[in-house]
Amino acid sequence: MADPFTIRVFVPDGDPEGVRIVDRLNWTGLGIVFPRSKWESVREMPEIKRTGVYILVGFAGDSDDNENELPTIYVGQSDDVCSRIGNHFANKDFWDWGVAFVSSNAGLNRAHVMWLEHALIKQATEAKRCLLDNGNVPQEPALSANEKAEPQAFLKEVLQILPLVGTRAFEIPKAVATPSSPDPIATDEDKFDVWNTIVVPAQAGGFEKTFLGEDCWYAIRIAGGSLDQIKYIAAYRTHPISAVTHYAPVSRIEPYGDSGKYKVVFAEPAKEIGPIPYGDAPPHSMRGPRYTTFRKLLAAKQISDLGGGAGVIKAKR
Repeated sequence: MADPFTIRVFVPDGDPEGVRIVDRLNWTGLGIVFPRSKWESVREMPEIKRTGVYILVGFAGDSDDNENELPTIYVGQSDDVCSRIGNHFANKDFWDWGVAFVSSNAGLNRAHVMWLEHALIKQATEAKRCLLDNGNVPQEPALSANEKAEPQAFLKEVLQILPLVGTRAFEIPKAVATPSSPDPIATDEDKFDVWNTIVVPAQAGGFEKTFLGEDCWYAIRIAGGSLDQIKYIAAYRTHPISAVTHYAPVSRIEPYGDSGKYKVVFAEPAKEIGPIPYGDAPPHSMRGPRYTTFRKLLAAKQISDLGGGAGVIKAKR
């Protein structure tokens, strides 16, 4: 279990969505969180002109590409953070907000922040919860164990603060639900309306690449009270197939990106079912994912036989 901690947040202009100055008791660092729109005023702060590391956050690319459910992140460092972010303000359009971490006692030097940049990019790469805008991954600077102690301690503080100011892109995802597969024909399943199966609409590219190729499905919004109920996932393949054709048992559900959506990881590769055609279901019945029971999925002859509900779970695919 992690140690408890307290942070202090100063809001200089009184707007909780504006500039925030973040520090902690007994920490040698200082965090400056700011929306892009406030950069012109932030650049006048003396703290932002120090040696430090910074992170820019936003979204980039085609909104129809599901990878863009993930935030785009740029990590940088400089002897003069203000100058570098100023360049990105002029030349990088994707970012909506940023956070800079500088030393409050001039304790960080160039080697320290180079190490911090390397460590943050490595952490983000391993977490796979963002798209990195960095063109190159810097090599780890050659620091002795003694020299590395200071930035390692600083990094620990930074990683604890980041989720509190708006990004979990550096956190390794942890399962929020680990379903155990039920008896697919349990008699109380329908009696108590246990909607334990998600049927998700899947376009051809996403179905082949992700549902079959990666044994998972992601960018799904799921009501928190339903997480522990979901045991199976099925794919409704959109036009021209227009049918449910595959299903898989669920191994775990974990956070995906920063927008409150989830990734469903399969316990085994998807298996063929049906197919279950659209049939006489009302228009738009499969525009978004829907709940049903696994028993109904196995017995369904067309989409309307699934019953269940739509609109509680939404996904973009």
